[in-house]
Amino acid sequence: MKRRSTWLLLIGFVFSLCFSCQAVERGKVKLSQESTTANIVEQLYLPPRKDLRIVVISDLNSQYGSTTYDPEIEQAIALMPQWQPDLVLCGGDMIAGQKASLTKEQIKQMWAAFELQVAAPLKKYQIPFGFTIGNHDGSGAIKDQALIFKQERDQAQTYWEQNQDQLGLNFVDRANFPFFYSFRQNEVFLLVWDASTQDISPQQLDWVQKTLNSPAAQQAKARIVIGHLPLYPVAKTKNQPGEYLADGEKLRSLLEQNQVDIYISGHHHAYYPGKKGRLKLLHAGALGQGARQLINSELPPSKTITVVDIELPRFKIDYTTYNAKTWELISLAQLPISIPSDYGKIWRHDQ
Repeated sequence: MKRRSTWLLLIGFVFSLCFSCQAVERGKVKLSQESTTANIVEQLYLPPRKDLRIVVISDLNSQYGSTTYDPEIEQAIALMPQWQPDLVLCGGDMIAGQKASLTKEQIKQMWAAFELQVAAPLKKYQIPFGFTIGNHDGSGAIKDQALIFKQERDQAQTYWEQNQDQLGLNFVDRANFPFFYSFRQNEVFLLVWDASTQDISPQQLDWVQKTLNSPAAQQAKARIVIGHLPLYPVAKTKNQPGEYLADGEKLRSLLEQNQVDIYISGHHHAYYPGKKGRLKLLHAGALGQGARQLINSELPPSKTITVVDIELPRFKIDYTTYNAKTWELISLAQLPISIPSDYGKIWRHDQ
């Protein structure tokens, strides 16, 4: 009996020692992560502020159904207080949906992971957060007059309706939130439309026209529109119909006629600050998986995050874009002067 008690004590001691070692190792990992953030902060270039600062992130998702995010996303969110943005904008694809086999519980878990790893820290930092729905969040794709991914779309609506009052946004119109809505920030009017597919619905277009003509929009010092798909292709592997908005030229004309200053999009996973006609076009790179190469460029694909500083009322823009793996700056000189398309050239914004 005495020998058995001795063995039980010995086994208990070994388990205790192993647990302590694991705890020490977890502590080392945490210290290492904190040290990395501290090192980045020491060397991070911080651009001079203007009247409005927006940090643009986009395409955070990884594999279908994933409830984890790449380390670059965690790092970027941890660095947000360094930039002190007035607003964070996300160009869509915040979770990894758009797969019919995903269950309701899996979709719910993905939104819970987004809340924990992205939304909650931004709330803690008290940074307003605006977003557009992407094809992997709640695609509006239709077949036989029915939504293909209705379950995902319903879950997206449920999540955002439960959390809309914690976004810190000054809403103007949220009757169709989270798919299309508008808000104000620092005397700038922002309109979000549902560009999760290539088609902007007639219902939306009617709303866009009325909204951009409203006193709230026209009396603002500037107007910004954000949607997931771009007006034109910029990435080599996305240069095909369905991967950018149909009737891009008509949509650009609509935005220009209503004095929209810039259209911000994601989806192509390739950073390019462009312009066409009078409209500025910010194509946000991916912060999650699947960075892509630009058309007309040999620059290797990279994960990016962009700080947008805007001078009002002239709407003069400075872009500061980082490679999210190295935190080095991506200069305009590294990007092609223009990107050719069937709809004419998209010029780099400084040209």
